[in-house]
Amino acid sequence: MNAPERLRELLAGNQLIVAPGVFDGISAALVAKLGFTAAYMTGAGVSASYGLPDIGLLTLTEMADRARLLAGLLDVPLIADADTGYGSPINAVRAVRAYERAGVAAIQLEDQVFPKRCGHLAGKGVVDSETFALTLGAALDAREEMLIVARTDALAVHGLDEAIARAVRYAELGADVIFVEAPGSEQEIERIAAEIDAPLLLNYVPGGRTPQLPPARLTELGIKIAIHPGAVMMTMIPAAVQSLAALRPEATAGESEVSPEAFFDLFGLSEWMELGQRYDGRET
Repeated sequence: MNAPERLRELLAGNQLIVAPGVFDGISAALVAKLGFTAAYMTGAGVSASYGLPDIGLLTLTEMADRARLLAGLLDVPLIADADTGYGSPINAVRAVRAYERAGVAAIQLEDQVFPKRCGHLAGKGVVDSETFALTLGAALDAREEMLIVARTDALAVHGLDEAIARAVRYAELGADVIFVEAPGSEQEIERIAAEIDAPLLLNYVPGGRTPQLPPARLTELGIKIAIHPGAVMMTMIPAAVQSLAALRPEATAGESEVSPEAFFDLFGLSEWMELGQRYDGRET
């Protein structure tokens, strides 16, 4: 059974699929050793491994190469972040082909304006739903067996009603899994689950907007996949800071928790956001 078939089998089951974020060989080895049934290639983590914040700076080539590495190390289905498809619909076609050759089970495409940014950062923008429908349709036509996860970031920009309307449309177009990014309360999660007739994915980011509900509650609501992109990458920072500070007594240890903004500031987020504001006019 290949990776897409295994993921489809998991989706057909009754258990919540918990997919920790992987981004390098160490994180992949840990996830494999601890017996998870799936993994999620986090664009934020891969960006951080290049010393960059998650604001759309990596290319398809860099991401597909990392997907190939991770898929080769894991014996469970890998769901991979593919951002906005890296350009126009024909770029999304190339992305689908590259990720499929890399051996991933599914890719995630989102309706943000390019360059995208981490879904739990402020100042996002989204394209109109028709524009994303073209990208999604191209990806669905291009894929052979790989699943397509359609993500909308419209909640932060236009509100929950618009996010749900987009999600319903993306499901009707044929997306295998629907991902409404960054609901801010259990009530919003309940509405998403009640109003979207498709397998649903929920994203948990340490210090992010979405409240962490018990797995039993997610299963009760019908959520099929819970991804945890920061389970390794963001929790390792405080421990690493403490360890390094012990080698340099005059250094000040960091906080015990790291918000998405603080995490990406390690990789120059403020500087890159200032450049973005200067050249494309988007608010920081």
